[in-house]
Amino acid sequence: MDNFIAIDVETANAEATSICAIGAVKVRDGVIVDRRYSLVRPEPDYYAYFCTKVHGLSDDDTWNAPSFGTVWKSWAEWLEGYELVAHNAAFDASRIHAACRVYGLEPPERPFLCTLKAARSTIPRGICPSKSLDSLCRFFGIPLKNHHNALDDAEACAGLAIVLL
Repeated sequence: MDNFIAIDVETANAEATSICAIGAVKVRDGVIVDRRYSLVRPEPDYYAYFCTKVHGLSDDDTWNAPSFGTVWKSWAEWLEGYELVAHNAAFDASRIHAACRVYGLEPPERPFLCTLKAARSTIPRGICPSKSLDSLCRFFGIPLKNHHNALDDAEACAGLAIVLL
């Protein structure tokens, strides 16, 4: 697969609609050609300790950020016509679909492709026992600068998609 957008979201709490950061990387002809990142004011607007512990974001970072609806609308044309890919796509797709419902937006029509599923189906268990994003990046030598930063995770996912899909 040569043309796609790898996407990643971080959430503020356990609510599916609580996206607090979104990153995306556009790949054309197998090469990263563009990147997008935005902090997002989560809905509902509160942070759970365990989420902040994972990604380091808090209300201090997003109190003045745009809503998911504003970000998604501004990205719509940029996303158009590209397959979406995520690592553990079930998580990211469900969050994006839930947030789209809250803001009355059309969610992506096509199902997300998943680098986690691809890794589980193509890499034998003993070779790379963990199929987490960071483990797979180490295995394939793909840089992952700041794990759980939505843009860095999207870029790492793009690298995995180029290899696995």
